[in-house]
Amino acid sequence: MSPLLLIALGLLVFVGLILLIVRRVRSQGTSSVEDRLESYATLDRPPTLEEIELSQPFTDRVLVPLVEGLAGLARRFTPQESLETIRHNLELAGNPYGWSAVQFMGLRVLAALLFGGVGALIVFVSSMPLPRRMLLMGGLGVGGYFLPVLWLRSRTSSRQREILRSLPDALDLLTICVDAGLGFDGAMARVAEKWDNALSRELTRVLQEIQLGKLRREALRGMAQRAEVQEVSTFVAAVVQAEELGVSIAKVLRIQAEEMRRRRRQRAEELARQAPIKMLPAIAFLIFPAIFVVLLGPAVIRVMTMEIGIGGLGGGGMP
Repeated sequence: MSPLLLIALGLLVFVGLILLIVRRVRSQGTSSVEDRLESYATLDRPPTLEEIELSQPFTDRVLVPLVEGLAGLARRFTPQESLETIRHNLELAGNPYGWSAVQFMGLRVLAALLFGGVGALIVFVSSMPLPRRMLLMGGLGVGGYFLPVLWLRSRTSSRQREILRSLPDALDLLTICVDAGLGFDGAMARVAEKWDNALSRELTRVLQEIQLGKLRREALRGMAQRAEVQEVSTFVAAVVQAEELGVSIAKVLRIQAEEMRRRRRQRAEELARQAPIKMLPAIAFLIFPAIFVVLLGPAVIRVMTMEIGIGGLGGGGMP
């Protein structure tokens, strides 16, 4: 079997397993105790332990225990500082699917084992030289180990862009609500109810922390740390300073809203200036060759036809 085909099959198996795990993790919170009790009430007799275990999905019986076992193994060899860094990175990404730092380490180990297994399969069936086969197996294992990290960085970048896009509109709504007579907490609650995005979820978490007894400035600083967006940090610093100095929060929000709108215009102008440079490779390597083929193709064909005809006439005149 071709090594490329084996790599493709291994990647498909890996993606399928990851999708099953993600699907199960996402659906864990949808099953309530009332639903499970209602399903058991419809049975004629109490189910046995074997029936209960077999009724669970494949992900609960095999994949989730496998990931948890690998997570426990990875936790023994992972320093506490690395776990704290992973936990912080998960917060920056919005805590996708409710994963903990240990579970994410288990996912990385599982990905490394799967890709390394594909590499081992290629080593046994391929006719490549041994150094290349070993290099391929090691490269696939290392790539599988770092693939979840790349995915997490992509989620973090997407979340930060979402927060950055929604911040000016949120500040405008905060300003309107405060000018209308609402308090700052009530205005944040109104913004959290208005939209369903990363920023509104962060504001909801801030309000929940305040209700649990946390100081407002500490909750806002925690939001800035979880976002790591310069504009959010600037907004939080301005609000905290206004609270400490007794400045009108409406005036601070109005100034911040104007500043965020100005920065949004500047970002749009910057992207507009970058557009021609980003389009240049596509124009040079995709559009121009097609234009040259369309415009010069008939002329090249005609010249070649004339040369063949002249050559035929010259050859016919030879004795």
